Amino acid sequence: MSYRRGYHKKDGTYVQGHFVSKKNKKSNKPKKQNNLGCFLTVCIFFVTTILFTSCEETESSCEKKKCSDFKTQSEAQTFFNSNPNCYRNLDIDDDNIPCENLPD
Repeated sequence: MSYRRGYHKKDGTYVQGHFVSKKNKKSNKPKKQNNLGCFLTVCIFFVTTILFTSCEETESSCEKKKCSDFKTQSEAQTFFNSNPNCYRNLDIDDDNIPCENLPD
């Protein structure tokens, strides 16, 4: 920054001295193009593409079962015990007893 001294204009008014930034001066140099915006756009596109493709639900080896697929609770319990991680939707309250509303 530089300091510009006060001066008189042609119409007789006085302009008080003030600080002037050298950056404000116009330059005849051609401006360099900033490709940062294009780069960021491409990066965001690839990141979102990777996120959406990796978040897709993969096919599970578990069969989809509901309590209505079983006649008794003991039948559901046997099926549940074969793979508790796969059929945890049968056990709503996480007490390892699936389909408690079915008759024994």
